[in-house]
Formats: sequence, C-alpha cells, structure tokens
Amino acid sequence: MAAAFSSDGEAALRRELRAPVAAAPRSDLDGFYEMDRAAAFVRDGGFRKVALQFPDELLADAVEVAGRMEAAAGAQVYVLGDTTYGSCCVDEVAAEHVGAEAVLHYGPACLSPCRKLPVLHIFGQQPLDVGRCTAAFRELYPEQQSCVVVLSDVVYAHAMGELEQQLCPEYPNVIFSRLVCGDPPGPAVPGEERKFGRQFLVKAAGGLQDYAMFYVGAEGLTLTNFMLTWNCCPFSSFNPLTGCGRRETLNVNRALMRRLYLVERARDASVVGILVGTLGMAGYLTVLQHLRDLLSRAGKRSYTLAVGKPNPAKLANFLEVDIFVLVACAQNSLLDSSDFYRPVVTPFELELACNPAREWTGNYLTDFRDLLPGSACAHVELPPAVPAAEAVPDVSLITGNMRATHLCDPPTSQLPPSTTLACRDQTRALTEISPAASFLESRSWRGLEQQLGQTPVSKAVQGRRGIAIAYEDEGCEQP
Repeated sequence: MAAAFSSDGEAALRRELRAPVAAAPRSDLDGFYEMDRAAAFVRDGGFRKVALQFPDELLADAVEVAGRMEAAAGAQVYVLGDTTYGSCCVDEVAAEHVGAEAVLHYGPACLSPCRKLPVLHIFGQQPLDVGRCTAAFRELYPEQQSCVVVLSDVVYAHAMGELEQQLCPEYPNVIFSRLVCGDPPGPAVPGEERKFGRQFLVKAAGGLQDYAMFYVGAEGLTLTNFMLTWNCCPFSSFNPLTGCGRRETLNVNRALMRRLYLVERARDASVVGILVGTLGMAGYLTVLQHLRDLLSRAGKRSYTLAVGKPNPAKLANFLEVDIFVLVACAQNSLLDSSDFYRPVVTPFELELACNPAREWTGNYLTDFRDLLPGSACAHVELPPAVPAAEAVPDVSLITGNMRATHLCDPPTSQLPPSTTLACRDQTRALTEISPAASFLESRSWRGLEQQLGQTPVSKAVQGRRGIAIAYEDEGCEQP
C-alpha cells in the first residue's frame, strides 16, 4: 500500500523503456473483424454516424478497420480508444459526444445490456485448436455419462459449434451455452440459466448442482466471476494460449471468506461512497437510487462519486469515507481492493450488510440487476423499521464494539429542523445545510481556467532540458 501513495521515484527513473513491438499485420482482417456483418448492420439500420470501440490491444488495427468500414457502409466513422470505464463495457458516453447513432464494440465484452444506442458486438475470432481442446476434455472427463456445461470466452465462441460436433456424439449429457447480447426475449423457462450473456438449459433432475463446468479461455476475471457465481459446481478449463487443460484449484471458499470479511467492514461503516462504474449499462440509475435508500434506512451517510476508473490514488482523496461500493458490470465489480486505503465492495455485499432480511445462502451475485426492485430474481424487500429501544444489539466481528443493525423509518418530505436552514438569496429562499456536504465542497478543486483577455501575452523562451532530478544545464549558472 505504501508504494501506491508515496515513492521517491527511483524505480521510475531507473526503468528502461523499450519501443513497443508493432503488431503483426493480420492476414485476414476482414474475417477477424467480420467486416461484412458489421457493414450490413450499419446499412440495414440506416446509421449515418457510427462509433467503433476498440480495446488497447486492438487499437493498432483501428485506422485500417475504420477506413474499410466507411467504404463498405457509407457512414461516418469515429474511433473510440480510451474508454471511460472498462473496455468490456460499451462506452455510450463517448459515443454520444460525437453524435453516434450506433456502436460497433470490438474485442472481449461483458455483454451487459445498454440503455440507449444499438450495439453490435464483434469479439474477434481468436484461433482455437479444437482437436487439443477435445483431447483435454476427454482427459478431464473420462466418464462419458458426465454432466458438463461448456462455457467459453467470447473470443472463442466462433469455434464452439465445431467443438460441439466433436463431443456431443460421445458425451450425451454435455450442454453448450450460447451467447446472448442484451436481454433475451421472453421469460426464462424452468431449468434455464441466463447469466453474464450466456444461456443454457439444465436437463438434470437435481438442477445445476449436478453439473460440472468446463471453461474454454484463459485465466482471468471472467473465469473468477463464473466460479464465484456457480460455486456449487466443480470447474475445469482449457487455455487455448498454452494448449493445456486443468482442474481449477482456485479456493473458492477462501475467496468467499475474503468477500464476507468485506461485508463485516460494510456493517461497521458509517459513511459509504457509491462509485459510479458505468454510465451505459441498463438499470444503473435504479440501483444507485436503491443503494441510497438502503443506506439511508440503515442510518449510514452516502455520497455518490464519479471518478472514472477507480485507483488507490483517486479514492485516497476521500478520507471521510469508510467503505466504497462499486456499481459496475459483473466483470468489473470484483475489484481487488487490497492496495486501496478503504475497501471496495459490490452492491450484493452491501445488501448483505445493510438488509436484515437478506441472508447468506451460499449463492453469490455479481450482477447488480439481480437486486433491483420489481422483477429481479434475487430482490429482497426491506423489512419494516424497528424502534431503537426494541432493536437486537449486534457485536462487530472485527472491532468487538456494539453496533446498530436495525432499519430506520424512510425519510419524510417534511421540512428539516430550523437549525439546518439558511437564507440562500434575496428572495428569502431556504436551503438545507449539510455539514458533511459543506466539508466535501470546501475540499473541491478547479482545473485550469481560460481567463481570456486577462493573462498578458509573453514570448516563448527556451526552458530547461532533462528531468527534474538532473537538468542538463543545472549547475552552470553562477550565483
């Protein structure tokens, strides 16, 4: 943690910088980026302005792809590089800045439904050795009657049909999931699983707990997310980059213990910062209001913060906040906050801490849409308020201090006490004074201001050369 907040800069000064290796030109650029399907999407939709969103690893192809897209679709094309939040999410905010009518999202995606713009996902067809993957599956599951659900990273979805042809005649109980971009139409049928843009139908009488999971893809947040969500199922994987299959040995229970520790930290917190980690995912405004209401009923103060991509330096500016809750897509919600000054939890973990009616059942939720009031599958209504005198006391497992866990009555629309009112202007309008908000407002800062016509014009002069620790002309001047 110390390296995140203070450093003498020696490591940066001694670090050797090498020129980035240019990406090898793709032999089949049209096939990798599915140019025909993308151009048909633009033409059929009648879009005149289209935004192309690339992750960092694919930006080298952005100019070539944009040129071909303009020629094939006849639309004005803009390239979105640095995303506001995670590259797996569609950046509708940046697309709206250029007036785009649709977005072509390239590369890995979390498949979270968007709020406004039409989106076409083009994952990029990464190569997969289907023969080696089939051999690894047979080695991991020698019993041909094994019940297995096959999941894959989106960049290998194009090869799942061929893998299914190899395995299904030999393994009758193998189920292949399919990708669903956006919300699937119609209600789910009994036994159907719809999570993280994947959809599959469980046929066993015992449900999903009778199945094992086989994941095709490299180790990363997607696999961790799957393992925490379906923690009742044993996992194995095949890594196409190494060509090896293995049984996943990630101690899910240990990971859950870490997350449950953060739930205890959330119960002890009195000031909570709600981090906005998405501006385009459907339902994010609803969950923000839900979290504010929940924290208000739990007697905790909350502040909504939009800081872009969270990092330790940004969040260290808010020392008054005891814990942060991140509202983001399921893939980016599991933020490792071990280097942060304050912990960062998910909306589900905050609900476990503040909603007495929600109990830990072993099922872990990373998609905040499952918590929303209404038709969400895992929504739990808040219980009625309990008077403070009748509340059951609780003891913190971390500090050993007594704490209150009961819910208060929802705030009414009556005027606040007169001690918190002040005259705002000459019309005698009243405004509420919040000491905490006033303190945070006093700590705000402003960036550069133009001040046109006020700054005197001066000639440009040659400045110093080199780095601050040792300028080239330093020591040459005589006192």
